[in-house]
Amino acid sequence: MAQKISKNLTKARALVEPRPYTLNDAVPLLQKAKYAKFDETVDLTLRLGVDPRHADQMVRGTVVLPHGLGKSKIVAVIASGDKIKDAEAAGAEFFGGEELVEKIQKEGWTAFDALIATPDMMKSVGRLGKVLGPRGLMPNPKTGTVTQDVVGAIREIKAGKVEFRTDKTALVHVPVGKLSFDSQKLVDNAMTVISSVLKAKPSAAKGKYVKGITLSSTMGPGIQLDSSVTDIAGKQ
Repeated sequence: MAQKISKNLTKARALVEPRPYTLNDAVPLLQKAKYAKFDETVDLTLRLGVDPRHADQMVRGTVVLPHGLGKSKIVAVIASGDKIKDAEAAGAEFFGGEELVEKIQKEGWTAFDALIATPDMMKSVGRLGKVLGPRGLMPNPKTGTVTQDVVGAIREIKAGKVEFRTDKTALVHVPVGKLSFDSQKLVDNAMTVISSVLKAKPSAAKGKYVKGITLSSTMGPGIQLDSSVTDIAGKQ
């Protein structure tokens, strides 16, 4: 049975012409199409010319958005000794050692947006794959969440650091802020993400790397971006 499209979404979609837009035109248009009563998240979706079944074509990385995400992330830190005190001083909401590992393992507790671990605790944290893996919360050295520099990692996450990675259909979904943001701030954040994904291009990827980019909001329409955005981002 076909899903019924609401009148509001039909009206919002009618504002978007079936053509590619520049990023500078797409952001105000998305804001104009708003009808939801809450402050929606703005997302960027990139369709990449890679085969994520091959490890050497996986695209993954992190980027600190210049204007943040509009909300501060809740951070948990699993560490030992003085690093626990460092985590508390740097503003982590949750911090501890084996007792935190146990709480996650036994209770399936994940009341946080990001988890940082020091290298010496990874043996214990490794047991949490079943709980953390499906939620994308497993600490990883590649994303800077397995580190001795607990303070730096917390600051980056609080400042608006986001992770990106290809899913099994070669799409990358990244939040770039809230619909209430000044339009230029959303443009800046989106350009920073596109630039970072371009820089993360695997050497094994052949042919056209970025096949399409769409800007959308939680409830709003998707707006296709024109290819010039990758040329501009590539020069950043």
